[in-house]
Amino acid sequence: MAVALTAGAVPAAASSGGFPVEEASVASIRAAIADGSTTCKEVVQESLDRIQAYDDQGPQLRAVLTVNDSAVRKAARLDAHYRSSGFAGPLHCVPVLLKDNYDTGDLPTSAGSALLAEMQPEDDATTVARLREAGAVVVGKANLHEFAVAGFTAGSLGGQTLNPYDLTRTPGGSSGGTGAGVAAGFAVIGTGTDTVNSIRSPASANNLVGLRPTRGLVSRDGIVPVSSTQDAAGPITRTVADAAAALQAMAGYDPRDSATDVLTGRELPDYVAALDGEGLAGARIGVVTDFLLDGEVYEPVNEVVARARQDLTDLGAEVVDVSIGSTAGQLASEHDVQRFEMEPLLESYLAATDAPVDTLEDIRASGVPHPSVESALTAADETGDGRADQEYAQRLVRIAELRERVLQIMDDEGLDLLFYPMQSRLVEPVEEQAQRDRNGILAALTGFPALTVPGGFSAPSATAPLGVPVGVEFFARPFDEPLLLAAGQDYEQATQHRELPPTTPPLGWHAP
Repeated sequence: MAVALTAGAVPAAASSGGFPVEEASVASIRAAIADGSTTCKEVVQESLDRIQAYDDQGPQLRAVLTVNDSAVRKAARLDAHYRSSGFAGPLHCVPVLLKDNYDTGDLPTSAGSALLAEMQPEDDATTVARLREAGAVVVGKANLHEFAVAGFTAGSLGGQTLNPYDLTRTPGGSSGGTGAGVAAGFAVIGTGTDTVNSIRSPASANNLVGLRPTRGLVSRDGIVPVSSTQDAAGPITRTVADAAAALQAMAGYDPRDSATDVLTGRELPDYVAALDGEGLAGARIGVVTDFLLDGEVYEPVNEVVARARQDLTDLGAEVVDVSIGSTAGQLASEHDVQRFEMEPLLESYLAATDAPVDTLEDIRASGVPHPSVESALTAADETGDGRADQEYAQRLVRIAELRERVLQIMDDEGLDLLFYPMQSRLVEPVEEQAQRDRNGILAALTGFPALTVPGGFSAPSATAPLGVPVGVEFFARPFDEPLLLAAGQDYEQATQHRELPPTTPPLGWHAP
């Protein structure tokens, strides 16, 4: 049973008063190490202390599945490197929380399933290796919705993750453990995967930044797969600048993921430097009216979008209404291809591991997976390898037509970006065991990049003292991440919606 805790109260034994990692950034860690006010070991220890205080005790968020016991030793080695040779890379000593469907050679990878709790990959996923090469420190592996096939982050291994802004609600999903953990200050950068909504849903629910990159920009090697057409990997952070820094490390061609073949001959930009470029001033932005729904349940989000629309105008953007001709629900029912691709991809992944199960049928027959994933696993298992099905081929045609339609709309209307709420309603209460009216599927199907940023909060309530976070999303043409990030940062810095969750304050804080 969770420990009863008033908003903000901290177990006395957890108070440390160390480096304030809960609001740290890539830049602030670098500056603090450079001026001698902290060490890497202190930064990483504070991350681990916060996990102990708020995941294992206190509000018991259940965001972290595995803590990296070697993280402090890694930090000590980085301190020695700094003393002898300076920074080890652009992400020197940045604590990272990995969604536990990313392979790690030093930690198990479970996909949130008790069946795979002890599955040990031989090496790191490409993106994990790149983050470590940039100097980042992996502090742990995060809970996720089991096998990443639903949106409220529950599984047979980690149970239900809670939202630190409102403990009665989910943290979104499927990357909800990453979202809750980054919001609570367990790490500065988190990784997520996104087959439909799963990077940006937790960003929206946890007052964070979530980036789904252009398809092929970031390798998916070493990540438990769902869909070759729709899967993407990307960062979840507290600021746009940190998302840009993470993308800089993660992006690039990888011979182990054919989707990255689109990068052949393409010189990637400096995403961090792009933040100094043109953002919202002079941009023409289309608000997707198909994603603004009518009814009382949608009013809190619609109010946030209305304020955001005025903010965009005040920042020099020209804002117009546009329609893509489909709701998110229609896109999901007519285009989504997960069930056709999941079984062969997952079984191919499992065949290359030491997993105790080899097939999706074995997974279902075990009776172990969380009840909420039964329908998705059943649909994929009964479909089998659906890549030769006529319906699959028709859906791929519709996806290609959607890409062309969206590009045509943007060209005809002279739009630089699209804009809409990531979710048309507030993130759901845990008891609902659902996540409805999410709009991330537009980017998931087209493969175009999308960036979710904090848009504000609903009205405060007894369970949500600040209100429930609402994320708004910018959507761009392929490989237009520099504009996407610059626009997102302009909006972020002008509106300043980011606040620390009331249930996970600085460790030196004591309840009055």
